[in-house]
Amino acid sequence: MGFLDKLKKNAPELKAKASELARTQNAKIDQGIDKAAGLADKATKGKYTQKIDGAAGKAKDAADKLAEDDRRGPGGTAGPARP
Repeated sequence: MGFLDKLKKNAPELKAKASELARTQNAKIDQGIDKAAGLADKATKGKYTQKIDGAAGKAKDAADKLAEDDRRGPGGTAGPARP
């Protein structure tokens, strides 16, 4: 079984784990994205600030979407709220 076959086989489980981490660690993920964006902005001396901020916003939105998918559960419908 090749690498891609193994990846396809494990994709649902990996997505579920990523969704759970996005839900439970959302604040830390946002902090990491902000830190990376700040470092990139500093490295480019502010030349690409708008593009970096836009990319950081999209990354945060993606993490939020993953977290929301975890709240909905495997059926795609909102289940009971988790702490």
